[in-house]
This record gives sequence, structure tokens and C-alpha cells, in this order.
Amino acid sequence: MIEIVIPFRSASIGAFDVKRILPFRKRRSVGPFVFVDEMGPIEIVRDGSLDVLSHPHIGLATVTYLFSGKMTHRDSLGTIQTITPGDVNLMTAGRGIVHSERVSDASNEPGDKLLGLQTWVALPEKDEECDPDFAHHPKEELPNFSQDGFEAKVILGSFLGKSSPVKTRSTTVYAECSLDSGKTLELPRDIEERGVYILSGALHADGQAFEAGNLVVFAAESEAVIKAEADLKFMLLGGDRLEKPRQMWWNFVATSQELIDNAREDWRRGNFTAIPKETGFVPLPEDNNRKPSAQPF
Repeated sequence: MIEIVIPFRSASIGAFDVKRILPFRKRRSVGPFVFVDEMGPIEIVRDGSLDVLSHPHIGLATVTYLFSGKMTHRDSLGTIQTITPGDVNLMTAGRGIVHSERVSDASNEPGDKLLGLQTWVALPEKDEECDPDFAHHPKEELPNFSQDGFEAKVILGSFLGKSSPVKTRSTTVYAECSLDSGKTLELPRDIEERGVYILSGALHADGQAFEAGNLVVFAAESEAVIKAEADLKFMLLGGDRLEKPRQMWWNFVATSQELIDNAREDWRRGNFTAIPKETGFVPLPEDNNRKPSAQPF
């Protein structure tokens, strides 16, 4: 029933440390999800120490989802959007976009803590050089449902008969879920690749117990029954398998190394469109003695 279990690894994105789940050396993606970071909880201070400065992306869509705290998104399309807990920011990079995520100017209250997930969804090969785009959906637009000790909010795609209004180019399933202690849930088999990332509580599946910080990936088309050993909160993520493996370097995802090399050179030369009225940027890793795996958001 279980294909692989992926534990988080600590990683630095410059502004703060995160729990990195994907990519993993033995499993590079789950459905179209190629990158998953959990950030926080981090106490928010009023300076810019938690801000992530301007940086580029290609070939993916970023999905920002917060449980607490607020961030302000700015991008090279001219977008300025504050995201609050339960909202969805979906930024489609396509052929190239630049954005920043700032906590310092998002009107957080003293003592607030930043907690959330940043995921990257690889674009289908036919769309990886599409026009960049940004969409924001407040939490009120996302469908919620509950049944027999189980609750879910559908962030992307369709799950158990409910569909998110967020439009994606990939066949994607992403949901925030909770399951009461002692209850069981069978995950739909029609989701080609399925993973459960445990936020809190304890999960039992296939005769094994797993705690927070683990991504449990289930075998395709197999039965996938989970039980909450304690009140369980988790993110369901997955969707259709990628049509081919992706190259990934720093913030760039592509089907070819050439696209990544071109993007790297464009960022070095300043060829990406800049964010209006924004100063400061994240340099290429080799230009700042940083490892390529230390991706900012």
C-alpha cells in the first residue's frame, strides 16, 4: 500500500529555515508536485528578517498556503497581494517571472507566528513557456466539507466530489484535511499519485505508524486506508504523474537543461523583468556561495 515514506530535512532559504520534503533523492515528485516546504512556526518580528527578496522562477506554478501569519506577494506583473491564512496564491511562472514574499509589511500583529506551506507544481511540457500569471483566491471561495469525523478544504483540483475554483494547468489534487482520533479514511484510487504530509497528530497505515513531518506516498491504484492514531491534520497532495522527469536547479524547473541554463544566464545578466519599485534581489547561488538546493520561495 505504501510506496515510500519521505521524512523532512532541515534547509535554509536565507531568510529562515524550513522543513523540506520534496524533492527527495529517491522520489523527485508526487503527481506534478516537485517541491514542498513547510515553514514555521516562526515568531514574526517587525524588521525584514523574514522577507524573501526578488528572485526568478520558470516552468512551474507556486502555491502559497498559510495557517497563521500574513505575507505580501509582489511580482514582475505588477501584482501586490497580501495572503492571509486559508487563502491561496497561485503564481504561474511559465517562461519567467520575478517575485518577492515580505512579512515585514503585511500588517502582522505583535506575537503573530508565520506557519504555512510553499509548494511548486511543474507545468505540463506544452505549457512550461506560457505567459506568466497570478491568481488569488480568498478562503471563502474554497469548498469545505465534513463527514463522520473527517473534514477537508479543497485547495486545488477535485477531491471526494468537491472541486476548487483555482484553475491549474496540471491535473492536481491538494487539500487541507483533519481526521478525528480513531477514525479511518480511504483515499480515492482515481488520484494517480497520492501523498499525505502529516502536519500534526499520528497516522497509521499499512501496519505502520507515522508522526508529523513525514510524507507518506501510496502506491498507484492500490488501496490506501489511513487511520488517525491521534487527532490528525494533514495535507493530501498529488495528481497525474508527470509525462517526463523534470530538471531542477535553484528556482528553475524545466524539461530541458537548456531552458535552465538560459534562465540562469538571464538572471545573471538582469534580463528578467523586474518588480516595479522594488529594490534588492537574491543572487544566483554560485554568485553568493550558496548551494543550489537552498531555494527561496
